[in-house]
Amino acid sequence: MASVVRHPHDECPRPASGSAVTIGAYDGVHLGHRAVIAELRRRAADRGLESAVITFDQHPARVVRPESAPLQLTALDQEIELLAGTGVDHVVVLTFDEVRAKESAEEFVHEVLVGCLAARLVIVGEDFHFGHERRGNVALLRELGRELGFEVEGLALVGRDGEPADEAEQHVSSTAIRRALVAGDLAAANAMLGRPHEVRGVVRHGDRRGREWGFPTANVEVPDECQLPADGIYAALYERPDGSVHPGAASLGRRPTIYDDQPYRLLEVHLLDGTDFDLYDEPARVRFVERLRGEERFETIESLVAQIAKDCDDARRVLAD
Repeated sequence: MASVVRHPHDECPRPASGSAVTIGAYDGVHLGHRAVIAELRRRAADRGLESAVITFDQHPARVVRPESAPLQLTALDQEIELLAGTGVDHVVVLTFDEVRAKESAEEFVHEVLVGCLAARLVIVGEDFHFGHERRGNVALLRELGRELGFEVEGLALVGRDGEPADEAEQHVSSTAIRRALVAGDLAAANAMLGRPHEVRGVVRHGDRRGREWGFPTANVEVPDECQLPADGIYAALYERPDGSVHPGAASLGRRPTIYDDQPYRLLEVHLLDGTDFDLYDEPARVRFVERLRGEERFETIESLVAQIAKDCDDARRVLAD
């Protein structure tokens, strides 16, 4: 099981044998990220080194350019779980704040790579940048490595098949996944993630309309910084805190049949297995498996309820496959 270190609060591992390290804002822990980590682990094993992934407690853009910071594909706890699940020896979570943002590339290398992890090998994507104003790059890393005793390898970006891709539009990236989600192309987003897109939140009280219509729902309040997919109806999986996973039909949007101008998006999940738990105030994990249709406005409540029944049937078929 990987050790999780929150630097600078926890003690650094500093392996006696040295480490092979990769660094990045691992938002999504997608196929491209996992290709780098798989190569990292292979090289570490060949050289008798421990493997380590360095990530951040928030996306650096939220500090350096908050007005244009991207929404997050994974909450921090999920990101740590996914990284630890790759089989690396250490996951190092750096505090990213104003002090870290002003740290030079050279200071970062001395403090974190050498001081905290005794790096002997650093593997990053060929487009990697780091340090104050992103002045650090693979070339600078190599220069510092020759001085401080570590090697550097820059890997080509990969496509959806996990192999190196030459064309920029083929690259798997967090940005490409966000674009696919916003465009309603859940299939493309999930393919790049290598799993269904997941959001986490807490179940809050709603207006109970779904219960009145025979389709009770859990209203999941998702943090504003999390990336939701496009409005619509989805076949989904719903996980409770006890680890039980339930098939569901999820509605995401502003409920135009009921309200003309609902100012917020609402994520509602109806559990399809007949269970009717008291879910209020529970944390929930919702995985979007397939997009069934876009959000629509219906002329009558009766036609909406009939469509909900059809959506539930469609979701059951998808999730039964």
